[in-house]
Amino acid sequence: MKVQAALHKEFKIARIDDRLYSAFIEHMGRAIYSGIYEPGHPQADAHGFRKDVAALVRDLNIPAIRYPGGNFVSAYNWEDGIGPIEDRPVRLDLAWRSKETNHVGTNEFAVWAKDVGIDMMLAVNLGSRGLSDARNFMEYVNHPGGTYWSDLRRSHGVEDPYDVKMWCLGNEMDGPWQIGHKEAKEYGRLADETAKALRGLTPDAEMIVCGSSNDEMATYPDWERGVLEECYENVDYISLHKYFGNSSGDTLNFFGKIEETGRYIQAIGGVIDFVKAKKRAKNDIYICFDEWNVWYHNREEDSKNWKSWDWPEAPALLEEDYNFEDALFIGGLLNEFIRRSDRVKIACIAQLVNVIAPIRAEKGGPAWRQTIYYPYQFASLYGRGDALNVSVNGPTYDCSVADDVQYLDVAAVHNTDEQAVTLFILNRHLTDTVDLDMDLAGFVNAKVAMHKVMAGHDLRLTNGPDNPDRVSPKDGSGVGVEDGKLRGNLPPLSYHVVRLDVS
Repeated sequence: MKVQAALHKEFKIARIDDRLYSAFIEHMGRAIYSGIYEPGHPQADAHGFRKDVAALVRDLNIPAIRYPGGNFVSAYNWEDGIGPIEDRPVRLDLAWRSKETNHVGTNEFAVWAKDVGIDMMLAVNLGSRGLSDARNFMEYVNHPGGTYWSDLRRSHGVEDPYDVKMWCLGNEMDGPWQIGHKEAKEYGRLADETAKALRGLTPDAEMIVCGSSNDEMATYPDWERGVLEECYENVDYISLHKYFGNSSGDTLNFFGKIEETGRYIQAIGGVIDFVKAKKRAKNDIYICFDEWNVWYHNREEDSKNWKSWDWPEAPALLEEDYNFEDALFIGGLLNEFIRRSDRVKIACIAQLVNVIAPIRAEKGGPAWRQTIYYPYQFASLYGRGDALNVSVNGPTYDCSVADDVQYLDVAAVHNTDEQAVTLFILNRHLTDTVDLDMDLAGFVNAKVAMHKVMAGHDLRLTNGPDNPDRVSPKDGSGVGVEDGKLRGNLPPLSYHVVRLDVS
């Protein structure tokens, strides 16, 4: 199967915001407890955080992390997670029908985030609570001192403020399942007033308002219009969420959901433009895709469990075993985020450890990389710079979620500081090798500096504690630059990272 492609160094889409490769972690299942935090574990540090998990997190080079939820935040009292641990209350978490010990709260999480080199993105409860509690939370976190909440933080041993800049105004407020669910206008008004109050404390804070929980919601995309008409001038981003699955076993349709996601982003971009024009506003709003991942393997069984169990502490929940097919999909989805980087500035894989996560950790045992860890890591490490337009001319297919889907999916990033172009390439074809011929216009001295490939595995193959590297990248071969073109053969169902030295 022959595919011709072309890119040019001057045909730029946008400068990629590093935060496109951010993450999310929630007080849910074993994400926190026996995920990142497990006092008594052989790998626990002085604060109780697992050093083996932290090492895997550091290798991802994550810019920012959304915390503490998620559905959890919509009934969360942030004050429960501060002060002496022995004095903290145990609460019932209504979102996931479990007990929350509050042994990890804002200050503990901040210690962990600093240790692994990640900026915090904090969410406030606009479900069961509101503006006043959000204001108090920001004062505790960001104000230097001399006030009740800032001095309380200092009394808890944290002298300097955290100066958190990213603030999520609630979570999935369009969802009827959400504690404190609201109608669009009602939520938009609350978000607007909360944003104004928080900006009074931290003028350069960035405000993220809730968009649709997914593009199948009955209120989508009118929800975004209704919310933004109330708060457009006082927020910076609108959030989108979407989870993916292949319950039917149709691999090509599964991969077609990458294009479906592009339409989702495009539609909300249009809503943003509409509201901006209607309000004659001067500011721009971008998209924060702050929950995304594959989630379907255990979803039905997990739903039965958490709706019936008797309030356990940190139960095993949403612990997806990701396979090779999922890794290929994640590589393509990250390509779509790169191509849409003019609209999507922040994106958070959901979640980071144990719960629908690239990293798994056994209680008292080892931690390992799941298959999806690798494309996420490659994008984070090498997908920073200017996103370039790539023209692809090759065979396509139709499926139930999209038509004219290119078998070859390519995204390109030019890092001018490192004088490198990185190509992220997915061959979605089930049986055919791609004979690639890509014109590298404007990069006259390009040469291949690195080629990594994930290929040749059964689609259902997974990693696990006994075989943690079964599905992992290998050095690629057979791809090179000649006569200003990148040429080579890409096997079916394969994901490639080709890094070009363009100095």
